[in-house]
Amino acid sequence: QVQFVESGGGLVQAGESLKLSCEGPEKTFNLDSVGWYRQGPGKNYELVAAVSIMGSTTYGEAVKGRFTISRDNAKKTVTLQMDSLKVEDTGLYYCNWYPPGNWGQGTQVTVSP
Repeated sequence: QVQFVESGGGLVQAGESLKLSCEGPEKTFNLDSVGWYRQGPGKNYELVAAVSIMGSTTYGEAVKGRFTISRDNAKKTVTLQMDSLKVEDTGLYYCNWYPPGNWGQGTQVTVSP
């Protein structure tokens, strides 16, 4: 059962910013950590960032210093602010539990040179 709905992807140029949002399940959102993951062309799922119920954050090495994750427990949403985007950030981005459950549709992020 898919529990998260992602939005905000798009096509941008290298160096630009993009903000992703996801809406989580109403009844269980505040019970666990949530993460953003990505899958580049021909690659496995990769953790981008995760945020705990209390707001503690974890980032993948490739995005440290460029991406910021945050959550709003009242609105059941998680946001990923992506700055200084690089071509290698291109991929399908997914919101999921941390560790992950079933995967949803994701949202496509494409960064052009």
